[in-house]
Amino acid sequence: MKRFERLERIRRMDPHRDATEIYRLSVAYEFPWDFTRSLELALYRTYAVPRIGRLLAETAELTDRTQKRYDDTSLLLDAVVEHGFGSDRGRTAIRRINRMHRGYDIPNDDMRYVLCTFVVMPKRWIDAYGWRRMSRHETVASAVHYRTLGRHMGIQDIPGSYEEFESCLDSYEQAHFGWDEGARRVSDATLGLMTSWYPRPLAPLLRTATLALLDDPLLRAFRYTPPSAATRACVRRAVRLRGRAVRLLPPRRAPHFARQNWEIKSYPNGYRLEDLGTHPVPGLAGCPVRHPDATPAD
Repeated sequence: MKRFERLERIRRMDPHRDATEIYRLSVAYEFPWDFTRSLELALYRTYAVPRIGRLLAETAELTDRTQKRYDDTSLLLDAVVEHGFGSDRGRTAIRRINRMHRGYDIPNDDMRYVLCTFVVMPKRWIDAYGWRRMSRHETVASAVHYRTLGRHMGIQDIPGSYEEFESCLDSYEQAHFGWDEGARRVSDATLGLMTSWYPRPLAPLLRTATLALLDDPLLRAFRYTPPSAATRACVRRAVRLRGRAVRLLPPRRAPHFARQNWEIKSYPNGYRLEDLGTHPVPGLAGCPVRHPDATPAD
């Protein structure tokens, strides 16, 4: 297989009818490392909306059980990508996601914003650091895939195109990014998790490198001291060089899904999708807000 042969195959497909298949090819074959990093950043951005960051701090899921929450989120989202919306595993994953969210009074605007990050941040990351830019077919397919996921989650007023997803994200962040003490705790815990995957002496360096990849609005929202211009330039150049090196490698022949990532550490003996995530009882421990439509059975 030649380096651009899979891209040629993608361009022969219909980005609306074959959206999830195109998205699967992009995620599992063309850019597995880049999608992992960019979706980490996508979820991380949501903490900077005080209402979201505060809720996550109140549940303690991302401060006390950070690794498990990271693993469960990755595995549930990726099950839909790997198996499709119509599969038993895809439906199980969506049902588990919905039951978790149903226990909390989460505004539709926040749910829609989180969905926007899944569409916009991977394209921005890959265009900046990937071995090639995302094609138009891949961009459209990503938007269609997440529109479908959003409908399964009951999200209203979902953007209709990538450009609308991008506009929604940028305007929401401009209006809502801000400081919250609980959100900062969630952010610190997440940075701590990412550095814990590597030898301990590297932790300060890795934390600085991660901050160097964040934009100014995000740094201001968490009140982090921005890394120097030289540090930012060095880190971003290094990530771009990685992409150029990947371009020289043979294309991937076997898919790589999130469940295969070495950062997933909570389930050495396997897992069941229906057991992943939180199981909040509305109004009780682990669920600070009683949702009017939720019941203990959910």
